[in-house]
Amino acid sequence: MTVAFVFPGQGAQTIGMGRALAEAYPAARAVFDEVDAALGEALSALIWEGDIADLTLTQNAQPALMATSVAAMRALEAEGVAVDRAAFVAGHSLGEYSALAAVGAISLADTARLLRTRGQAMQSAVPVGEGAMAAILGLDLEAVRAVAEEAAQGEVCQAANDNDPTQVVVSGAKAAVERAATIAKERGAKRAVMLPVSAPFHCALMQPAAEEMAAALADVSIAAPAVPLVANVRAEAVSDPEVIRGLLVEQITGSVRWRESVQYMAAQGVDEVWEIGAGKALSGMIRKIDRTIACKAVGTPEDVQSAAAGPA
Repeated sequence: MTVAFVFPGQGAQTIGMGRALAEAYPAARAVFDEVDAALGEALSALIWEGDIADLTLTQNAQPALMATSVAAMRALEAEGVAVDRAAFVAGHSLGEYSALAAVGAISLADTARLLRTRGQAMQSAVPVGEGAMAAILGLDLEAVRAVAEEAAQGEVCQAANDNDPTQVVVSGAKAAVERAATIAKERGAKRAVMLPVSAPFHCALMQPAAEEMAAALADVSIAAPAVPLVANVRAEAVSDPEVIRGLLVEQITGSVRWRESVQYMAAQGVDEVWEIGAGKALSGMIRKIDRTIACKAVGTPEDVQSAAAGPA
């Protein structure tokens, strides 16, 4: 089997995620301790015992999901599964940072601080209530791009996440996204669902956040990853640290090309994907993209032990 490790994005967060890993594996516990120290606060207490509304705040959800993913990776390593067991790593939006931390390209402490900055910058780029995102179900990327273009009417409205053949997310100005939802249904979409997000991610309205992240990333050391990263905005593998630095900035306003990223990995021979961290959202998308790829969720001690014991 040729395996890829993938790392989930925002929306996968739950209270209690990663706690069993931390209790079962000292290496996983050390991840949460290091993230707490890097941020100067007990983020782990919020993750394990806090209020879901607080955890869902972008500035908290992003480092929390990263910590949970890296903790799962460290647990796998404790069971003898090295990160270079994978042919590729990839992450959905913020999951790209989790992937880079997991493969040693960015230190854990720097990744936590970058994601706190990223969350705050994305939240503050657009005043609350002025932006929106909607999932368009049942239309492909080209159809949704045409919908977004018609809906824009001088405002920002873009295809932000190409998740799978049945789901494309649009992002932009609230009124334009609402128009897109209406037009999509008229064009035959099965559903158009306004998403409960606090900002319009992955569109041109995020330019202030991109500029802030460019400044933050300029001060961070990035090493060549131990495993090539399939980057969101390119949907192909990259390993050069300076290219990665630029793509992390571009990713703030650029589309998450998840469907194409999975197709790229499949074309390179990947036939099994391990979803490292919270939830199973990416596995659901991958099954819709390519049913020949086997998916395995790795988010609990039992998952870790099962994955480690599987065929090499």
